[in-house]
Amino acid sequence: MEKIGIYGGTFNPPHMGHVHVARYAIGALCLDKLLIMPSHTPPHKELAIDSPTAENRLKMLQMTFAGEEKTEVSEMELHRGGVSYTVDTVTAVKAQYPQAQLYLLVGTDMLLSFDRWYRYGELMRLVTLAVFYRGDKEEKARILQKKEELETQGATVILMENPVIPISSTQLRRMMIFGCAGEYLPENIHKYICENGLYSTDRDFRNLSMEELEEVVVSLLKPNRVAHVLGCRDTAKELAKIWGADETDAARAGLLHDITKALSGPLQLTVCHTYAATLSEFSSHNPKTLHALTGSLVAEHIFGENPAVVAAICSHTTGKANMNTLEKIIYVADYMEPNRDFPGVEDLRHLAYTDLDGALKMGLEMTLSMLKEQGREISPQSQEAIDWLIQNEKCS
Repeated sequence: MEKIGIYGGTFNPPHMGHVHVARYAIGALCLDKLLIMPSHTPPHKELAIDSPTAENRLKMLQMTFAGEEKTEVSEMELHRGGVSYTVDTVTAVKAQYPQAQLYLLVGTDMLLSFDRWYRYGELMRLVTLAVFYRGDKEEKARILQKKEELETQGATVILMENPVIPISSTQLRRMMIFGCAGEYLPENIHKYICENGLYSTDRDFRNLSMEELEEVVVSLLKPNRVAHVLGCRDTAKELAKIWGADETDAARAGLLHDITKALSGPLQLTVCHTYAATLSEFSSHNPKTLHALTGSLVAEHIFGENPAVVAAICSHTTGKANMNTLEKIIYVADYMEPNRDFPGVEDLRHLAYTDLDGALKMGLEMTLSMLKEQGREISPQSQEAIDWLIQNEKCS
């Protein structure tokens, strides 16, 4: 019996992760053919605002999979138009290959939401679900539970642990804005994107007005991070007015301080390597803390911010010795903006308006206490910042 795989998605843009999944699926499932199926309008999410046309996405897919054995880029959903319901696509493929065994390639999130798909009961009787996951224990536990639930309803589910490139198209669009996407794209696709100015690669992000900067920053954040960043901006500007720092610098640093927060640890390292940043031993071992450094690199190289703003962003997570007023303000504003809610935050807010150094010291001490309780490594910069503040207290 012929085995046909269906690999659907927006592919916005297609990248090396997609290629690796395709190759792995063909080998692991012994597929005779894998249909690469770009959607016209996905039912579960909206296309990003800066997305290229369907024709451009199709062209990139054709370029990406040209020469890849046993793959075929299908225009079925693009020609059909409208919302791309998977059950309609699978039904059409089944009509073309009535004797074939069909496999639908899905990721973890797609499996976990599968019973909310349009006519999912009909769909799961037509295909075997081939689920790709990265091997995280918590992730595997969730998909095993979902597998059992769906199988009781008649589904056939195959779990496939796959060391795929840890990047999504959403992350890749961020990395393109940050100037760091090249290694995740086929060379011809990277060239095509840049030559055609896709995904804002032809836009100059330097010297943006405050309103323009906010619009761009919000588009690059995860939705649950937006309120915090806007709160930090407003708080930083308010503190700058009280403590005599530049209000515009404070607002811009507040807006940009978490600009790379959405990136995974490996992608943080990619940004560092792209801009030849020197990593401390602590940073190398704790890539989740790197967003302060990578945020400062993006603020400097992509947004053209001045050295004061760049430096304030760089120290906003760990602090450092000899912090200037703006640097103190961004650290404290990040800690106590209105959306923060934890024991002691009200005391910290009171100090921020009466004793900036006291608020900084309190924030640093609270962080170190929490890290010790969790058994996590403490940044030498944080300890140096506290020691510096204590020495200043003795000298005053």
